[in-house]
Amino acid sequence: MKALHMVAFVLVIVGALNWLLVGVGVGDIVAYLPALIAKIVYILVGLSAVYLIVTHKKTCSDCVASASTPTNPTV
Repeated sequence: MKALHMVAFVLVIVGALNWLLVGVGVGDIVAYLPALIAKIVYILVGLSAVYLIVTHKKTCSDCVASASTPTNPTV
């Protein structure tokens, strides 16, 4: 499962960096790939994001530790 998590994480990072390049005006790097391959990359990035959302609490040790630690809000 750790390998799947790492692959998903890398794909989400690739997708995020691609959107950064779109935002700064460089262009969509994935779009330069052949259409079928680009479509597969987009689908894999999206599925990776869904996977990370669904499994986040199970795999993120920092989040699990902070969720089990009670906090005392200061008002």
